[in-house]
Amino acid sequence: MTDPAQLRDAGKATLAAVAPRSAGELLEAARAAGLHGVPIDLAGCRDKAGFLARMAAALEFPACFGQNWDALADYLGDLEWVPAEGYLLLLENGADFRDAAGEDYRIAIGILAATVATWREREIPFWVFVAEKKDET
Repeated sequence: MTDPAQLRDAGKATLAAVAPRSAGELLEAARAAGLHGVPIDLAGCRDKAGFLARMAAALEFPACFGQNWDALADYLGDLEWVPAEGYLLLLENGADFRDAAGEDYRIAIGILAATVATWREREIPFWVFVAEKKDET
């Protein structure tokens, strides 16, 4: 999914797994599409608090961010402090979080999938790509 025209299509926006080697191409295509592309490195992330902290830092959440799942859903559904024609989140090295905190990982993925659907209803592209492992090369 590195075609900028496809990334601008809110109706096609989704949450999907991606090969780690595609990361640079995805972020470049997001920029070309006029989307705000955000890499979020989860290497070493082992719990909910770490995940929420990395999301907050990468997306520059306001200081009043509540550090809980409801707050994450609310902030992802707003993003008024990061105005853009659309968004692309690239979660890199997600296997550490998945393996260490499986239930929290599933909750996080559920929130991200719901966020994609919310933005799709607004006809604004919001993509989430998850690269769970580092390249083996």
